Amino acid sequence: MTMTTRTAFPYALTRAGVIMTPEDGNALEAEGVLNPATGHNADGTLYLLPRMVATGNVSRVGLARVVIENGIPIGVKREGIVLEPDRGWERGANNSGVEDPRVTFIPQLGLHVMTYVAYGPLGPRTAIATSVDLREWTRLGPALFDYDDALDMDLNLFHNKDTVFFPEPITAPDGVESFAVLHRPMWDLGEIRPGEGIRVPAGVDDVRQSIWISYIPVAEVVADIRALVRWGQHTLLAAPEAPFEEVKIGGGPPPVRVDEGWLVLYHGVTGVINNAFAQQQNVNYSAGGMILDALDPRVILSRTSEPLLAAETEDERSGIVPNVVFPTAIEEIDGQKYVFYGMADSKIGVARLDRAAS
Repeated sequence: MTMTTRTAFPYALTRAGVIMTPEDGNALEAEGVLNPATGHNADGTLYLLPRMVATGNVSRVGLARVVIENGIPIGVKREGIVLEPDRGWERGANNSGVEDPRVTFIPQLGLHVMTYVAYGPLGPRTAIATSVDLREWTRLGPALFDYDDALDMDLNLFHNKDTVFFPEPITAPDGVESFAVLHRPMWDLGEIRPGEGIRVPAGVDDVRQSIWISYIPVAEVVADIRALVRWGQHTLLAAPEAPFEEVKIGGGPPPVRVDEGWLVLYHGVTGVINNAFAQQQNVNYSAGGMILDALDPRVILSRTSEPLLAAETEDERSGIVPNVVFPTAIEEIDGQKYVFYGMADSKIGVARLDRAAS
C-alpha cells in the first residue's frame, strides 16, 4: 500500500431526505429496498437500480426513474426488475440473490458496467454484467483473480464484495493502460470450510477486511469484453484506521474525478459481526471518504478520521439491520452532487455532497 503526506478531507455530506421505501403489498420488497446503483439512459434520465429484497432474503435488482423537483431528488417511479438470481451460480440450496449493485458508465466502452454480489452455493462472490440502456444486462460471469506468486495466495479462494470500477483508464503498476477496480476480499475461509480459519496474502499484517485495487488492460477488454472479469496486479489500498471503521471497511460508489484526484466514498464498520452470511444486529455502518492520486490511485492523499455520515436518524437506526449508512452511488444533478445510500438495510436515502467548510 503506497502512502503519502495527507491533507484534510475536503468534502462533507448533508442529508437531503429519503428517496425510496418498500412499496406496500409488493412481495419483492417485503424485506427492504437498499444499496442502489445509479445511471443515465441515452436521453439523460437518471435511474436508480435498487437492491430489492423479498421474503427469505432473496434479492433482485430493480429499475426506478428518479423524480427530481427543483434540482433535488425526492422520489422514484418503479419500472420493474432488471436482474434476478436465475443462474445456478447465483442460487444455493437455501439462499439466492443478486445483491448490492454498483454501476459505472465507462465512456471508452460505451457501456454501463455493473458489479454485483452473486449469493450462490458457496456464499457471496463478485460478478459483472454490462448494458447499453440500463434495462437489458449481459452477464459476463464471476470475477477471476490472476495468480500472483508474490502474494503466496490465490484470491479466488475468498468471498469478495463491495466491488466497483473506475470510469476512466488508469496506468497500472506495470505501465499498461488499464481499467481499475476496487474490491474487498473476505479472509475467513472458516466461513465455508470450518477449521481453515483466516488466511491473508504474504506481506499483509492486518487480517481485517480491507479495500484492494486490481487492474485489467484496456486493450484486452477492447478485444474481448469478457476480459472485464479477469483481474490482475492486486494491491492492498486501504485498511481500517479510524475508530468508526475498527472492524472492517469496504468500497462504496464508483470513484468520481474531482480537482484533487479521485473521490472515493466507502463504509466503515464497528460492533460485532456474528456470522458473515447472517443479517447483523450488533453493527454500526458509517460513511467515510478518501482522495486518491489522479495518476496513481494507490496513493491516498487524504482520508476521513471521523465519519462523513453516521446512523443518527430513525430511518438509519431502525430496520432490517439497524444502524446502517451505506453509500453506493454518486450523481450530479444541475451542478450539485448527491450521494445515494442504504438506510438500515430497509430504505434508500440521499445526501448532498459539498466541499467542506475551511
